[in-house]
Amino acid sequence: MPPAISRRAWLTGATGGLAAAALATGPFAGRSRAATRPSATPKVLVIGLDGAGRLDRVKDADTPALDGLMAAGITAPTSLYAAPMARTESAPGWSTIITGVWPDKHGVKDNSFTGADYTTYPDFLTRIERARPALRTYAIASWAPIPDRIFSAEVDTRIATPEAEYDKGTTARAVAQLKDGNPDAVFVQLDNVDHAGHSSGAASQAYLDALHGADAQVGELLAALRSRPSYGSEDWLVLVTADHGHTDPGGHGGSTWAERQTFVIATGSGLPAGTLRNDVRLVDIAATALRHLGIPAYPAWKLDGRPLHESFADDFDALRTELGTAVDETGLDGSVLGFTHTPPAGWSVDNRTMGGGGVTEWRGWSFTTDEFWTRAAPDQQRESNVRARGVFAVADGDEWSDRPVTGTFDSTLITPAWPLPDATTATLTYTTHYLQEGTQKAEVLVSYDDSTPTPLTTYTADALARCETLALNVPAGARSARFHFRYTGGNDWYWAIDGVKLTTG
Repeated sequence: MPPAISRRAWLTGATGGLAAAALATGPFAGRSRAATRPSATPKVLVIGLDGAGRLDRVKDADTPALDGLMAAGITAPTSLYAAPMARTESAPGWSTIITGVWPDKHGVKDNSFTGADYTTYPDFLTRIERARPALRTYAIASWAPIPDRIFSAEVDTRIATPEAEYDKGTTARAVAQLKDGNPDAVFVQLDNVDHAGHSSGAASQAYLDALHGADAQVGELLAALRSRPSYGSEDWLVLVTADHGHTDPGGHGGSTWAERQTFVIATGSGLPAGTLRNDVRLVDIAATALRHLGIPAYPAWKLDGRPLHESFADDFDALRTELGTAVDETGLDGSVLGFTHTPPAGWSVDNRTMGGGGVTEWRGWSFTTDEFWTRAAPDQQRESNVRARGVFAVADGDEWSDRPVTGTFDSTLITPAWPLPDATTATLTYTTHYLQEGTQKAEVLVSYDDSTPTPLTTYTADALARCETLALNVPAGARSARFHFRYTGGNDWYWAIDGVKLTTG
C-alpha cells in the first residue's frame, strides 16, 4: 500500500485525494478510474484466491498489490450462505462466482458437485463466447475442478495446472498469456492460501505468509498487464475475490462467520477509487465482467448478480450509520454493529398491537445486517438470505421470544406514500426470506391515498431467498400508494425483506 494511505482509510472509504494520489504509482498508473475510455479495448482479468475470504487477515498481512488495487478501486466485504443452501466449500463458492447465480440455481451444494446445472447457468466465459465468439477466453486454475468441471468446453483455453507446478506454474502460465497472448477475458485461481488455512489456521503466521505469497503472484499478473505493448489502448477491469474464508484454527465448510466471509476487490473504468461498498455480493463478479465487455445480461439468463458500476443501495441502507451494538443478544461482541428500530425517512413501524418484553433487538420490525442477524442466531437458515444486500428489515418472532414476552408478535412496516403519476398499473418488487411455523403469517397490503389497506399477498409457507414481483391494477384517480408489511406470530420463525421498490407503467 502507498505509505500515504492507511489501512483504516481504505477500509472506511475515507481516502479522498490520497487514493487518487496512489494511482500515480499503483497498478493502473496514469489512468483515471472514474472516467470511461470509449476508444479503448475492454478486457477483463478475474483473480480468485482460494480460502482467502478473511479480509481482516488480508489487512494484517503484507499485501502491497492488493492494497494498491483497493486504493485504486472498490473494496467490498461480503458474505456467503451456509447449509442447507450450500456448504462453505470450494465447489459451491467458485460456481457462484463463475456463474453469477446462487447455489439454489446452479445446484452445487458441496465439493461433490452433485446437482450441478451448468447447462441452465453456464460460466461467464461461456456466455462471452456465445455472445461474441471472436473474443478470446482463458481459464487456468491450480484446483483442477474449476477448468475441468465449472468452465465449459466452449471456453477457448482451459488449463488445470499440473499438481507439481501448483500456484507457481499457474502464475507463470497466466503471466505468459497476459504478456504475449491476446486474451479478452481471463480467469486465474491460486490455491495456496487455502492450503495454509487447512494446515495452520487463519490465525497463524503461515496464513499471513501465504497471503503475502499470493499477493506477490497477483503483482506478477498486474505487471504482465502493464508490460503489454497494447496496454495503453486497452481498458482492463481487474476483479479479485475468494471462494470462502477459514476458521482461526483452520478449516471451512460450516456456518461460522469466519468461514462465510469473502470479498470483492474491483478496479477499472467507471469504478471510483478508494471506495468501500456494503451492497455487493459474490454473484456480482460475472455480471460486472459481462457489462465491462459490452455484453447485456438478458433477463432469460436469470442472473442474481448486477454490475458493480451500479449502486444497489436502497432506503434501508441509509440506516447503516444508525446501527448499534447488541443489547440483549449474548452471542455478539461489542465490535459488531448491526441493528436499529429507527425506520428510514418516510417509513414507519406500527407496533400498537405488538406484544411486550422479549429480546430488545427484535421487538417489532428491526433493521439489521447479515453479520448481526446470523451471528445472533446461527444455523436456522438465516444465512440463506442471500438476495438481500446491505441493511435489510427483519421481523423475527423466534429471537424475540428468547426472553419472557407478553402477548404475540404483531408489527407492521409501512412504506412512504409513493406517487402514482397517472398510472393505471404498477409493480411492487422486493426480496423475501420467510420461514414458516405454526400460526405465523406474513401479509403485504396496499393502501391507495391512505385508504383502508387491502391484501396483496399472504405467506403461510416457506418463501426463502426469493425475489418477489406483485402486479397492481391502480384504481382510477389514485394519486399515491403505501405498502404495509405485517408479520404476526409467537415463538415461531421470521420474515426478512429488502430492496422494496415500486415502478409504474
